[in-house]
Amino acid sequence: MIDKTLTYAVVGASNNPEKYGYKVLKDLKNAGYKAIPINPHEDEILGLKSYGTLAESPVKIDVVIFVVPPGVTEEVLKSVKKLGIKQVWMQPGSESEKAIEFCKQNGINHTANACIMIERTKD
Repeated sequence: MIDKTLTYAVVGASNNPEKYGYKVLKDLKNAGYKAIPINPHEDEILGLKSYGTLAESPVKIDVVIFVVPPGVTEEVLKSVKKLGIKQVWMQPGSESEKAIEFCKQNGINHTANACIMIERTKD
């Protein structure tokens, strides 16, 4: 699932270097992945244009990475379904049983309880 030909949206991307939304985006960007920050409170993160919602992205998103509280993940998953995105990655702490069940019921492939920064380096 971690593939450089895919476009990744990081929901919860941040300009705060202490937050995982910043660390995940920076890791993907520095490793040469196409990453799009999603944060309604930021215009730009790490030199990349940030979008308020997944629907605002001008390019097709292949994988959504969640770095937000579970309640936000659950809400944004509705947009994932509506946009026809079939892959999500829930960083530790962003998942919930409700979110995982939503993915199962709607044919959305999901990864949970794994850090994409660690898994990416295993390939």
